[in-house]
Amino acid sequence: MGTSQVRIDEPRKHRPALSVIIPAYNERGRLEVPLGQVRDYALRTGKSVEVIVVDDGSRDGTAALVQRFDPGPMSVQVLRNPLNRGKGYSVKRGMLAASGDVLLMSDADFSTPIQEVDRLLSWIEQGCAVVIGSRRMPESVLRPAQPWFRRLMERTFRAFRRSLMLRDIRDTQCGFKCFRRDAAREIFERLATDGFAFDCEVLGLARKLGYRVKEVGVLWCNDPDSRVRWVRDSIRMILSLLRIRRRLKRVRPLTSGQ
Repeated sequence: MGTSQVRIDEPRKHRPALSVIIPAYNERGRLEVPLGQVRDYALRTGKSVEVIVVDDGSRDGTAALVQRFDPGPMSVQVLRNPLNRGKGYSVKRGMLAASGDVLLMSDADFSTPIQEVDRLLSWIEQGCAVVIGSRRMPESVLRPAQPWFRRLMERTFRAFRRSLMLRDIRDTQCGFKCFRRDAAREIFERLATDGFAFDCEVLGLARKLGYRVKEVGVLWCNDPDSRVRWVRDSIRMILSLLRIRRRLKRVRPLTSGQ
């Protein structure tokens, strides 16, 4: 995906205030409830909201469920990958198709409820270009706590990641991240990681390009049906980190900080 796939900007008055990008792979069984919660949020706040679900080659009717969903005041669209390409690829595709002033990436299970976006938006309004939800800040709330083996695998990955990059960021992998529109375009145009480690490349690119990144504690609800397979995916992510670090060394900063 290159710059040719980015659509021309609409005039600001026609843009939604918030675009919500949801990567989805075989999510028919759990996507309808969070979509309803986003609709309720739009109704309650009066914000104009755009939802983009990127169906990553699902075989269970995920796209059909989204197409049948009653969006209320929101706009909802589905982008379909013919094959399963990975979470990073899908988030990138959704980000580059979005038209909102602020772009929110959220996992399909909405382990962090949509209401938590207000915590992130307040920092966007204060001038941050990238604001990420975190499970590892003092103000973070986990309900319930993760099982011990997941905590162990996460600590192992985090220790290795911090030895390579982003030492000051406590949680790169929480699937709830906000981007100012211009920052999202600059960052995701350069993203090359298709798999789960893409968050690290996104944040590394943000730093290299001079954007201010803020980590904010959020409410996070543990999902026992997580699609991450910790041993297999952790090995893949570690190898991806090594490739990401090499790529980041070649990134040139923008002419001015953000």
